[in-house]
Amino acid sequence: MKSKVYFSRTITPGKVLELYQLINKPLTGNVALKVHSGEKGNQNFLRPDFWKPLIDHVGGTVVECNTAYEGERNTTEKHWKTIKDHGWCDYFEVDIMDEEGPDMELEIPNGKQIQKNYVGKNLEKYNSLLVLSHFKGHPMGGYGGAIKQLAIGVASSFGKAYIHGAGEPEKIWTADHDSFLEAMADAASSVVDYFKGEAVYINVMKNMSVDCDCCAVAEDPCMKDIGILISLDPIAIDQACIDLVYAATDDPGRDHLLERIESRNGVHTIEAAAELGFGSREYELIEVE
Repeated sequence: MKSKVYFSRTITPGKVLELYQLINKPLTGNVALKVHSGEKGNQNFLRPDFWKPLIDHVGGTVVECNTAYEGERNTTEKHWKTIKDHGWCDYFEVDIMDEEGPDMELEIPNGKQIQKNYVGKNLEKYNSLLVLSHFKGHPMGGYGGAIKQLAIGVASSFGKAYIHGAGEPEKIWTADHDSFLEAMADAASSVVDYFKGEAVYINVMKNMSVDCDCCAVAEDPCMKDIGILISLDPIAIDQACIDLVYAATDDPGRDHLLERIESRNGVHTIEAAAELGFGSREYELIEVE
């Protein structure tokens, strides 16, 4: 059976909430709301006020983890300052999940590249997960969406280096590239397994730069905004976003974004994820006014 992906071309905070209500998947217990807090200096990340109606409706805690590269989010002290400066604490309860160790270890017995995923210790506090992703390009992964949020986003600082190095954190920037992409799929699978279906995924195709929100100096968006997608399947929602980029043949910035995705073999993350079986590349796109 094809996975359902709901899609609206209207991009407003209210439409995000409307789509969440439409999918009819209540998230219960302590809900982790995975966002990208935005690197200091980045102009493209989705601000807290964009997510506020949805988060107010769902409740729960905004969660993040520290980065593994130099910047303003690679230590807990700096990351808290960035989170506060970007306004997250003005609206929401926030948890940097790897603020204190030791990391939680998730087993990946069938992993292609890694058999363990190191995630923020505080993940153990949560019963369900809402993944709020800004779909855009990425300097290493080619693109960033739901799978990257599950993998790199939930990983601790050490876990991020471990994934990038395909199991060898000292090779964070030098590992075989496709092995890194497969390690991302492995890591994402472990988080999906951990929540046992108690998860919802939202991708917003807005401010689509070739660069990620982790870049302090990022290119301005190159494509027109496309819309909001929501699904219970992280693989289907990322595949649908990729397909919508390809379909935007009249957008003058499309080829620039596709060059970033294709030059980094970004679709291989989706291919590897589908082979691991925690979702499907086959989907039904249901457009909502």
